[in-house]
Amino acid sequence: MNYIRHKSEESIEDYLETILILSRRLPAVRSIDVANELNFSKPSISVAMKNLKTRRYITMSEEGYILLTNEGRKLAENIYERHTLLTDWLVHLGVDPRIAASDACKMEHDITPESYEAMKKCILSLLKTDKSESK
Repeated sequence: MNYIRHKSEESIEDYLETILILSRRLPAVRSIDVANELNFSKPSISVAMKNLKTRRYITMSEEGYILLTNEGRKLAENIYERHTLLTDWLVHLGVDPRIAASDACKMEHDITPESYEAMKKCILSLLKTDKSESK
């Protein structure tokens, strides 16, 4: 049962992250945009959006535009930061960018906040040191 709950939370985080990314690229985000981005069916996205609304992570306008609530945005930005930092780190280590992004997506959900913050501090220090040495 714990595995199912974990997968459900991971899915929620992925949807929120996708909405955040789309909101930075598009003037307005609709369910069809999320479906196209994730290559999921419209019915699957519809169920997911209802779940996100129930949890108060998003609101939807009468026109069908999706907006992140403060809580939804906070969670989305947190997961996006993890994804970006872990991807950059893996690429820095020599991993192909596509593989790095895929692996970062897996890692971003499973690491505890304490371990992530320790890794973040180390990675940022490493990346900063490498940039200053290359000048």
